[in-house]
Amino acid sequence: MGPPPAPKNLLLITVDTLRADALGAYGRSSAVTPWLDRLAAGGARFDRARAHSVLTLPSHANIMTGRLPPDHGVRDNAGFRLATAEETLATRLKARGFRTGAFVSAFPLDSRFGLARGFDVYDDAFIDAAPRPAFLEQERSGAATVDAAKRWLATQKPGWFCWVHLYEPHFPYAPPAPFADRFKGSPYHGEVAATDAALGPLLQPMLDAGPAADTLIIVTADHGESLGEHGEATHGIFAYESTLRVPLIVFYPPLIQSGSNAAAVGHVDLLPTILELFGMPLPPGLRGRSLLDAARGKPAADETIYFEALSGSLNRGWAPLSGVVSDGLKYIDLPIPELYDVNADPGEARNLAALRREKVEKDVEQRRALLRSFAGGAIDRRDETADVKERLRALGYTAPGGSASRARYTEADDPKRLIGVDSELQEIVGLSLSGDTHSALRRCRSLVLAHPNMRVALLQLAHLEREAGNMPEAVDTLRRTLKIDPGDVEAASLLGAYLTAANQPTEAIAVLLPYASRPDADVQVLVSLSLAQSRAGRADEARVALERALAGDPSNVRLLVTLGTVELMARRRAAARAAFESALAKHPDTARAHSSLAAMAAEEGRRDEALAHWRRATALDPGEFEKLLAVGISLARSGRAPEATAYLQLFADTAPPSRYAADISKAREWLSRERR
Repeated sequence: MGPPPAPKNLLLITVDTLRADALGAYGRSSAVTPWLDRLAAGGARFDRARAHSVLTLPSHANIMTGRLPPDHGVRDNAGFRLATAEETLATRLKARGFRTGAFVSAFPLDSRFGLARGFDVYDDAFIDAAPRPAFLEQERSGAATVDAAKRWLATQKPGWFCWVHLYEPHFPYAPPAPFADRFKGSPYHGEVAATDAALGPLLQPMLDAGPAADTLIIVTADHGESLGEHGEATHGIFAYESTLRVPLIVFYPPLIQSGSNAAAVGHVDLLPTILELFGMPLPPGLRGRSLLDAARGKPAADETIYFEALSGSLNRGWAPLSGVVSDGLKYIDLPIPELYDVNADPGEARNLAALRREKVEKDVEQRRALLRSFAGGAIDRRDETADVKERLRALGYTAPGGSASRARYTEADDPKRLIGVDSELQEIVGLSLSGDTHSALRRCRSLVLAHPNMRVALLQLAHLEREAGNMPEAVDTLRRTLKIDPGDVEAASLLGAYLTAANQPTEAIAVLLPYASRPDADVQVLVSLSLAQSRAGRADEARVALERALAGDPSNVRLLVTLGTVELMARRRAAARAAFESALAKHPDTARAHSSLAAMAAEEGRRDEALAHWRRATALDPGEFEKLLAVGISLARSGRAPEATAYLQLFADTAPPSRYAADISKAREWLSRERR
């Protein structure tokens, strides 16, 4: 009998925001996670696996490249993109003849951020198919993502790599039935249960194959969730074990021994493990090691695990956080340093660094030296050319020093001293999501007065000012944000969009052009620029900007909708219709494409077609009722009462009364008069 066969396929499952201790296999007796528990029972379960980042995009970059954030440069969800020169798991397997498909569930993994290279299919078309909710990420259900992956797998022969990403456990926690009732007191764990249920149809046939399995399955999380521990509501600020420790399961019965493994390991170990299992050489320069021997039950030494949490620094101006775990001691480098014995004190309740004993001080110094060995280049989202910098200065957006990291931070900048501010931000978001814009705006204004240089608070304030109808204040807030950091692409794109909405497209163009002149210009900057150019009557330039955006993000249906809008504004109706129909071909549930085609059909007298599109658009996005009402009113005022009747009747019958009670009443009055 020969050696066990190598796997033919790879299924990589990453679950967003999944704490290790949320699974039954990792000790939670009340967990409802039968599929992941079954996978863990049949595979190698690593009990001390850690992420290196506590945010979605950088953590997935670590997994896919086998390199750390200081190496590949992706340090946060906002403002970073994986460089095209980086080889990833997908590019390496694709080069070996694998067919590759990725099925993601949330905006932070949109193809624009650089992870799509090497994939034959990168399924993210749901992103921007509807307007992005304020303060939240666009996501789709795990069940829908799994269905898409299964449809692709059904067409594949052996020799495939499939990555499936699920987002359910991420805030806000809103588990579907039946988990909502079952987990009323713990909705986060209800979301975890829903995730497990969504994975069942994907995992069952592979689990049932038993020793005949030909697919290597790896399951992990990008990071965990604080759930209030150490004062942090969710994740992104701290790097305690609640967000750093993740599940890691390696399943392939022919070669992998089932059981738990206590070795300290990290995400960068996944790529070398996979390559070794598929008989591929390990490239030089990887930070991790193969876990194959450990997964076969052989003793494995602990690794030194590097980690970082830079959102507080990059988006709030606080001290940057990084650290290492070595020999069971976890060192967190901050103005108020922290050292924990995580084996004896897994809750990190006793900061040994505060003891100031000789041994402790020696331990701290050793780990500081280790930490320095992981240091990379400067953390910078920007890469402006000299021309761009000059144009920024001409616009008045270059402040001395910009937002570059300060040379020195004090204890007052330590996130431990400032976490209450983050809680205040969370409460403001909650007020906004509940519809209490007035209270959210009042509290956000006070927060910005107290912390005038906090980027994330300024962006929230700009949104709230716009929601309240205070467009000049919203524009002014974004100008302040850009003065703090002239390289803030998100603030620039929003400022351009707000100026265009305020009927100042020429000024919007002046703001956006320096950012759009970069060879790798951000997609959202190009979208905002195209809309401003279109409003200014520069349709040809607007089309060029959108074509650049589509080249950088070809799966983005919103770009096609925007292209259709630009063509419509330029009175090129055939080109507009083609763009809207292309958007629907990519993603049939694109509400804005349906409503745009509905409006065009109504104007051209094709009532049945228009009504069909309106029904679909309003079912997908209740915000589209406003356009339906506007079309009905426009037709009525232009003397086309018979056509207007159909649209106003649809509005009156289907619009939500909680939002449109007065308009529904007026529509019914008009309809009643027309029938007399």
